[in-house]
Amino acid sequence: MTGEGHPVIRTPDQRIRVFVSSTLRELAEERQAVRRAVERLRLAPVMFELGARPHPPRDLYRSYLAQSDVFVGIYGASYGWVAPDEEVSGLEDEYNLAPRAMPKLIYVKETVARDERLSELIARIQADDTAAYLHFTTPDELEDRVAGDLATLLAERFDQSTARGDAPERAEPGPGARIPAPYTATIGREGELAELRALLAGGQHRVVSLIGPGGIGKSRLAIEAAHANADLFPDGTFFVPLEGVLEAGLLLPTIAYVLGVRDTGAGGTLEDRLAQSLGDRRVLIVLDNFEQLVEEAPLLVRLYSLAPRACFLVTSRAVLRIRGERVFEVEALETPAPGSAATLAQAEGSAACLLFAERAAAAQPGFKLNAANAGAVVEICRRLDGLPLAIELAAARIRLLSPQDVAARLERSLAFLSTPVRDLPERHRTMRATIDWSVGLLSDVQRSMLEDLGVFAARFTLEAVESVGATRPWGDEAIETLAGLIDASLVQRVDADGRSVFSLLSIVREHALGVLERRGDADAMKRAHADHYLALVHATAPRLRGAGQVDAVIELGLEVPNLRAAARHLVQTGRLDDAGDFAWTLVVYWWISGYFAEVRLWMLELLAAQRPVSDRTRAVALFFTLWAEMWQRPSAQVVSGLGEAMRLFARDGDEHAAAMALAAQASTRLQFPDLDPATARAELEDAVARLRALGDRWAESLAEVALGQLAVVCSDIPGASAHFDRAVEIAESAQDAFTRVVAGNNRARLRFLLGDRDASEPEFLLTLRLSTQLHFVDGATYGIEGACALAAARGDAWKAGALAAAAATLRETTGVYDIAGLAIHLEPLAALRRSDPAAVAAGERAGRELSLAEAIELAMPDADADLRRAVAAW
Repeated sequence: MTGEGHPVIRTPDQRIRVFVSSTLRELAEERQAVRRAVERLRLAPVMFELGARPHPPRDLYRSYLAQSDVFVGIYGASYGWVAPDEEVSGLEDEYNLAPRAMPKLIYVKETVARDERLSELIARIQADDTAAYLHFTTPDELEDRVAGDLATLLAERFDQSTARGDAPERAEPGPGARIPAPYTATIGREGELAELRALLAGGQHRVVSLIGPGGIGKSRLAIEAAHANADLFPDGTFFVPLEGVLEAGLLLPTIAYVLGVRDTGAGGTLEDRLAQSLGDRRVLIVLDNFEQLVEEAPLLVRLYSLAPRACFLVTSRAVLRIRGERVFEVEALETPAPGSAATLAQAEGSAACLLFAERAAAAQPGFKLNAANAGAVVEICRRLDGLPLAIELAAARIRLLSPQDVAARLERSLAFLSTPVRDLPERHRTMRATIDWSVGLLSDVQRSMLEDLGVFAARFTLEAVESVGATRPWGDEAIETLAGLIDASLVQRVDADGRSVFSLLSIVREHALGVLERRGDADAMKRAHADHYLALVHATAPRLRGAGQVDAVIELGLEVPNLRAAARHLVQTGRLDDAGDFAWTLVVYWWISGYFAEVRLWMLELLAAQRPVSDRTRAVALFFTLWAEMWQRPSAQVVSGLGEAMRLFARDGDEHAAAMALAAQASTRLQFPDLDPATARAELEDAVARLRALGDRWAESLAEVALGQLAVVCSDIPGASAHFDRAVEIAESAQDAFTRVVAGNNRARLRFLLGDRDASEPEFLLTLRLSTQLHFVDGATYGIEGACALAAARGDAWKAGALAAAAATLRETTGVYDIAGLAIHLEPLAALRRSDPAAVAAGERAGRELSLAEAIELAMPDADADLRRAVAAW
């Protein structure tokens, strides 16, 4: 419902379209009443009475419905006629065909008798959480109800600016949005890559699972396959790392985040938004290290059912056993056959030996396979069963040992080390034994550090290592010891946004954490880890509001896996008050970056622990668990729960949090169909006064935006302008990019609708600039739509079409809803489409191919060097 790409049958009017469904003769007066209500708001009623069309009735209403923005159903006593060869009447068929995301307003006329099938349909509608319904008695009453409800629905577009405009779609530039580049060349996998291409190109396999033991090269093969087959997936390839995702409930949010979908709690369920994002796109999604979430595999069936052209490439140590899965066993690299002579020719023809030689040359420049070392290399690769990771670990030792020395040590070590784990498959035993052997060659200090590092998530900084090592044997030699682990290929170093970060391979981390737990030090290290990140968030949190916000958000984005691990450590070790403090200290970051689903999961686990907690902790848990309900399912229970959170915050002395809970309570009321404006206004004004007195300008600005939205709902346009102006003023005084974008987008859209284009243009361009600096995709989308509206108003058909298509693609990609037809750019674009259809169509074709950076550059052709650098960095 974007107002673009219309089918051949067109609705009579290209304004916001309200489809009216009812029986015709029975409710003729009521239909006219609804038509008057729709036209009072200058919207377009979509009704058969508006004139005959040269199409069959069934084709006509289906095409009209597909192009409409709002569904209005009126039901009286009659179910309507059921056509031959049909099972339902046109009345029920229209409701069934209305998209789930389309706003549905249902009006039921009070009557003495009703057809049984109509009663059944009404009962189904009443049970449907996507439809709002009311009863009425007279046409005049119906007209007033419809006019009021549509006005409220129109005003909700301003709710979208805050509810969906407050979370940047990426807190860091794509930790998984792009398939990572392999650190080293892939050797010996040409046959597997060809087979995988055939599987992916056929389109018959929805889930291709690369199955094999740890260390056999599943992840590297998946990465290589994704790069090699990018041409098969024109709408994108995505990499979702799952090794640090242990809670089942985090699988969907993690996939969504990588695809650019953020969860601020608003805008429908995360699954709905993900379905919207994927839609009919031809994409490849790589899910790496799925084994710890294998019980959640049925979720993939739901996802590929919602996204018929998406394909999942999964790496796992266990088969998923779901419908649509094609299992691809990843084998070890080829080694020379046992018993054959270990010659140079055999070594050069073996993928395993070539891998050893390549990695050995990296460790010791100048190393080459030759007649003198070929026998030892063959022996090493045979003993390691061709396992790539084991071979790489052994090759790293060439800096210190000759191939002959490595082979001799393996012969002695592997036989001994593999005996305690005979219950594991042979390749698992070999891999574990190889790691044990590699670790056994470390010094005591290096080995102690490696085991302690098992407490970290996917990556970590030197500062974090030094912090947790303050009381460890290696603490005074952290840099030198870490360098030794890097030389041994047990720790990897990479650059991230100009900083050095470190990581362990998942199987090495498993080994380290296992040893840590066996020696009884795991809890102490988890405490040290949690303490470091708790201190980090307290040190960073002040910069999340104000001038340092952009840098703080990006810095925290680099730490997300460890923030997740720290929260888990705090909850699991019973430090529930610290867990609540951790969650609340980062409330601004969770909001901006769209991590509310994860925080809600931790808070539910906290409440389920049924241990004594402080009033503040209970209030924090209530707030986070109710946030999504506030936007998706507003109710009196949500209002009551937020009121309880407010009282608990106040009793604990946290007046800032209490005022935020009060503003959230009032915002919940704004979602009610029977809004009580006086109560909502009183609560919001109270919240604003409290926040102003406390000097909390960040929350005060957002509360002023909510007051502006309330004024729009109440048709108080001067009041709305005043509140939006005040919200902008507060954001500017605080130098806060996020609140400036939220407030500015609301004000710019209102000014454009009021015809003040000169004032709206600089506002849109500023919010687009700030969104770019903040990596805020949703804010950028509103800015691009604003630039589209301005281009359309000036008659620049190609540019308007290109920006509209780029914005629509962004909304589809991110799953961020905006009520279709209510976006300010669609009406002027529709007018241009009528006057210059060819230019608009050409622009739309070009716009669909634009990247986000290219769309921003088109919207802001005069961007300065700083902005161009920010766009390039994004």
